[in-house]
Amino acid sequence: MKLSLAISSPLISDLRNYKPDWLSKDLIAGLSVAAVQIPTAIAYAQLAGMPPEIGLYASILPVIVFALLSSSRQLVVGPDAATCTMVASLVAPLAAGDSVRYIALSSALSLASGLIMVIGGFAGMGFIVNFFARPILIGFLNGIAASIIVGQMGKLLGISLSKSDFIPCIIELASSIGQTNIMALAIGLGTFLLLVIVNRLAPKAPSALIAIALATVALVMLGGEALGVKLVGAVPAGLPHLGLPTIGYHAGQGLFVSALGLVIVSFTSGMLTARSFAARSHTAIDANREMSALGAANLASGLCGAFVITGADSRTAVNAACNNKTQLASIFAALATAAVAAFFTQPLAYVPLTALAAVLIYSAAKLLDFSSYRELKNIDILEFNLSILTTIGVLALGVLPGVAFAIALAVTIILMRIYKPEDTLLGAIPGSDVFTDLTANPDNQTRPNIIIWRFDGPLVFFNADFFKMRALQVIEEAKTPSRWFILSLESISQMDSTGIKALAELHDELTAKGIKLLLARPKLYMRRLRDGSQLKEHITPDTVFSSIHLAVSFIEDQEKAATSD
Repeated sequence: MKLSLAISSPLISDLRNYKPDWLSKDLIAGLSVAAVQIPTAIAYAQLAGMPPEIGLYASILPVIVFALLSSSRQLVVGPDAATCTMVASLVAPLAAGDSVRYIALSSALSLASGLIMVIGGFAGMGFIVNFFARPILIGFLNGIAASIIVGQMGKLLGISLSKSDFIPCIIELASSIGQTNIMALAIGLGTFLLLVIVNRLAPKAPSALIAIALATVALVMLGGEALGVKLVGAVPAGLPHLGLPTIGYHAGQGLFVSALGLVIVSFTSGMLTARSFAARSHTAIDANREMSALGAANLASGLCGAFVITGADSRTAVNAACNNKTQLASIFAALATAAVAAFFTQPLAYVPLTALAAVLIYSAAKLLDFSSYRELKNIDILEFNLSILTTIGVLALGVLPGVAFAIALAVTIILMRIYKPEDTLLGAIPGSDVFTDLTANPDNQTRPNIIIWRFDGPLVFFNADFFKMRALQVIEEAKTPSRWFILSLESISQMDSTGIKALAELHDELTAKGIKLLLARPKLYMRRLRDGSQLKEHITPDTVFSSIHLAVSFIEDQEKAATSD
């Protein structure tokens, strides 16, 4: 990646060729995004355990930095449910109730995450987005959603809870249900209902802004504060002051390790959103650039005293729905948010916490995706189980341990599949020289003295014995004795020294049984491996064929020659 990241960014290029009629579209899109961004930023700051103004800070300079560097013209970054939940779970135990230290630790976590992503992007590590498997992501987001819903129920009901973990929180909720504040519950449910109605009737409208504004008006008119409904409280006006947090060396070491898990979630979530909207607009996304851009945005967030951000799907959807033309829309949204933070924070003091809880619960409910569970179950029971276990892990162990558990489980499943890959016998399609799977095509033609077998996986050290065992088992299970064994190599993508040894041993064992081993459809690497290893003593060039058809023709010629003799 070039160091001139900003100079070559799409926004700079777009500004050079900016059309006058684009300005109104970008301005409208930016203001629409801000209308969604401001209330959700305050709500997500609460979810992260931070003061409301910090959510606004995370939506100003970081958004501008990302807009200048991103390869996406539509992606809007900002606070997000998953990352805010992770921030709270990682920072709270270290802060030990010290609110000043909590903010410093959150900022340091954002700086560490940003630094990792910037370095990773320049090092070409954007491909890691492909390693966060879909079943893990589904399970993770469902776990996060359930955790948010349960965690916000106390605020919705007007109950003060001391527990934050999923199961203890449910137990405490059940035992404290009698302390419900009816006014808080009414305002919270009303806010939730408004969100549902507005999103259904006017999907492009800033539903969170409308619902929170009406909830605040209702609270003031009904005298809810006097009835015990808790408010956001005074929000300091002003813009963030840039600086580095002071947390100490040992805390910094621990946060850097925690940041690795947060980077995976933040980058993967952002890239999924970016790719989704890029596919709709038929534009390309550079994963390495996005990683560096998101890293730079998180560095900016940390310098502002804020927390880790990622791609925001709801704000990106608003941006796209308003037909924005460039990332200038994100900059307009950030400037509008900055204006509110600097001059118009006083009304935010009267926002009821139960209304913010309703916004978070509604956002979390939209994350719940049970239909994907059903889809995974129909496709692959192992992936279904992995997704379910990820959800359980997130809820029972916590966010980061749950993700680590799921990734370890996914790696185990991958290794299991490589250890015991599929294999199949092949036969010729009637009337052709094409050979396909006999299980799927039972009418394919076979020869009684020839076995044609395909091993569908790499041949490496931990499955070499299985490969040899399966080959011999196939021969033993044959209905008639065989004289020829054709090994189709097109699905063996990789072979190491142990695999070569297993192939040589198979050759010797088949020879002892009076069976001739032929190789068909070899990869290019096979010639190099054969010439540089003991295989050349076992596999001669006249027993290796570019196709199964040629191998079968060779056998027929050999048999004819033997008959004529």
